[in-house]
Formats: sequence, structure tokens, C-alpha cells
Amino acid sequence: MAIHRKRFRVEDIAGGEMPILDVTEEAGPMHSEIMAELRAIRAQMAKSAVPLTGSAAMAAIDASTAQELTDARTMLETYRAQIEQCEKLKVELDLIHDAIDRTKREIATLHGKSFDGGEMAKVNGELGAVVGGTEQATQQILEAAESIDQAASALGKVDSVDQQKRLADDIQERVISIFEACNFQDLTGQRISKVMGTMKFIEQHINAMMEIWGGVDAIKSHVVPPVDTRSEDDKLLNGPKLAGDVGHASQDDIDALFD
Repeated sequence: MAIHRKRFRVEDIAGGEMPILDVTEEAGPMHSEIMAELRAIRAQMAKSAVPLTGSAAMAAIDASTAQELTDARTMLETYRAQIEQCEKLKVELDLIHDAIDRTKREIATLHGKSFDGGEMAKVNGELGAVVGGTEQATQQILEAAESIDQAASALGKVDSVDQQKRLADDIQERVISIFEACNFQDLTGQRISKVMGTMKFIEQHINAMMEIWGGVDAIKSHVVPPVDTRSEDDKLLNGPKLAGDVGHASQDDIDALFD
């Protein structure tokens, strides 16, 4: 069957008809091969990626959604656990901050009322006055006792009544001097009471600071064992023991040595 087609301008210029190429015979085998290859590629692609439709597609969507929800729940639980840990840490930090503030207040109180220089200078002055007063009273008592001893010795050697009277008056005057010197214990007691008041004030605030950080038992675990670095002679100079000190020998113990 003849094929009628439109003539192009290039054919009119050429002055004749362009030859009609019969592609059915030459291109036929090549076309078939190309189409077969394309069909094979399409089939392979269909096998590797089968589109989901209907219930299969809904199942795949549900599975994906469930996995996303599971991941979201897991992440939420992780965040909640981290938030709880942060809240516990904040509580502990608040406790430490409060303890530090209370300790600062105690130290400020001690510094303002005890360690500001004036109070401690007063304590040192009171203790110095106790030592000075004790020495002065002791010296006065010793001098009076010596004078009494001399007057008593002279009293037995004189025969004159007037001399005996003068020596007796001298002994009486020295006895009065001893009584006056013994009044130092009243002043000493008052001064020591002031010092003890200051020491108790310091002790109360130090105990308060120890209670802030867990009490005495918690502090003891951090105390370094004391090391006695004194020489042999210094170790012997321990001074008199108190009644409640360990190793204190009573008078009954001493008397028992002679039984």
C-alpha cells in the first residue's frame, strides 16, 4: 500500500522526491531485541519492588507507625529517667548549698563576736590578769608567812612586855595581809568565768558547724591520727591531771602503797 505523506520544502528545492526508507525490514530485528530487553528490565524491577496495595499496604504502614511509637516511648522513658536524676542531683546540691550558707553564718558569727581581735584580746587580758594576780597574791602570802615566822621566833626570846606586844601586833598585821591576799581567788574566778563564757560561745558554734556536716561521728572519720612529736623530756611535762583523767591516782591509791 502506498504511503501518502506531506512533502517538505527541502524536497521541492531538491526538485524531486526523497526516497522512502523501508525500516520494517532492517530495523525489525533490532526493534524486537530492544523491546525484549526493556520487558526483561521491567520484570526485574517489578520483582525487586512490588508495590503494596490494600491490606498489605495498611499492614506495612501500621508496622512502621508502631515502630516509630516504640522508639518515641523509649526515648521518652530515657528523658524521664534523666530528668529524675537531674532532680535528685538538684536536691543534693541544694542541701550542700544550704549547709555552706549555714556554715558561713556560723563562721561570720564567730569572727564578728570572738575572733575579731577585740574579744580575743580581752580573753588574753583576762588570762594575763589571772596569772599576774595569782603571782602577786602568792608573793604577798609568802612574805607575810616569812614575817610571821620571824616574829614568832623573836617572840620567844624577848622578855619585855612592850616588845612582845609589838611582835604580836606585827604577827596579827601579817595575818590580815594573808587574808587580803587570799581575796585574789574571787577576782580570778570572775575573770575565768568571762573566759569560760567566750570558750562556751565558740564551742557552741563549732558544734553547730559539726552538726551541719553530719555530727561528730562524720567528722571523726576525717581526723588524722595525732602524732606525738615531743621529746622525751617534754613528754614528762604533762602537768597535774584532772579528777576524771585516765591514770589519775587518788589518795587512797597512794595510801595503799604503804599498807
